[in-house]
Amino acid sequence: MADLSTNYIGLELKNPIIVGSSGLTNSTKKIKEAEEKGAGAVVLKSLFEEQILYNIHKAKQESIPSNYPEAADYIANYTQSQEVDKYLQLIKESKEQTDIPVIASINCVSDTEWTSFASKIEDAGADALELNIFVLPSDKKKDGTQNEKLYFNIINKVLKQVNIPVVAKISYYFSGLANFTQKLSWTGIKGLVLFNRFYSPDIDIDKFSLKASNVFSSPDELPVSLRWVAMLSDVVHCDISASTGVHSGEAVVKQLLAGAASVQMSSLFYKEGFDKITEVRDFLSQWMDKHGFESIDDFKGRMSFKKAENPAAYERVQFMKHFSGIE
Repeated sequence: MADLSTNYIGLELKNPIIVGSSGLTNSTKKIKEAEEKGAGAVVLKSLFEEQILYNIHKAKQESIPSNYPEAADYIANYTQSQEVDKYLQLIKESKEQTDIPVIASINCVSDTEWTSFASKIEDAGADALELNIFVLPSDKKKDGTQNEKLYFNIINKVLKQVNIPVVAKISYYFSGLANFTQKLSWTGIKGLVLFNRFYSPDIDIDKFSLKASNVFSSPDELPVSLRWVAMLSDVVHCDISASTGVHSGEAVVKQLLAGAASVQMSSLFYKEGFDKITEVRDFLSQWMDKHGFESIDDFKGRMSFKKAENPAAYERVQFMKHFSGIE
């Protein structure tokens, strides 16, 4: 039988299937179920920097008498502590009740005081910390270099706080993605997650209001991450975890062939439950047996950009070049 164990960011996983950061990992009960169904690791639901700041502001507005402004700092610190304490407790309970790696997650948009939270997360027992970073490049006063600088500032500040592996989860909205990710990998992070999902707006044309669009990923989104995993896995100096559009065992195999060290999945489990973890894991095992692979390392990266027979296919972006001659 094939050995599905693998190493991701220095952590030993019994298989490369990770339940990604989501509502599926916001309680010990759910995490235990994911482990029982065969998950190799979990990334906890993100602690949102903006949520903490919002709660602090709201508490100030609602709780501070106008003639007692000295209470502001106390209220702010208490509210912040309450949010963090809940998260730290989830880490502690998850580590006590499960045997798989538990990766904490922070969704961050700045390099402010929140970075001190990282050391508390390490003290609580998290095996690693994933930083879900995305800054919408909508400020017309900032150029690409200024936007990218924030990513380095965040990562460098967090790396000074912890000794556990740090991972950056990013999007593909960069003008020089290959160059940028390579530079990120030089900072000392142990992994990159390609790619994060974020809120996408839609318009209700009858209610004249904004609403969320495409909350879950679809299998059609797989080629985007697959292309970049294949092109970057030989370039960056850290592990890559593939995310977005992975909805089957076949998709997991493809990402591993492209060079991913692990694969993060959430939308499939939201739609069809954690039983799908077992199905995906079994597909991977059977596929490996079919092709005579004894371990993940036997085929990981076999179809990366540098190793593929036709690497130019990963760089092809124009349909005309691919379908030339077809009427």
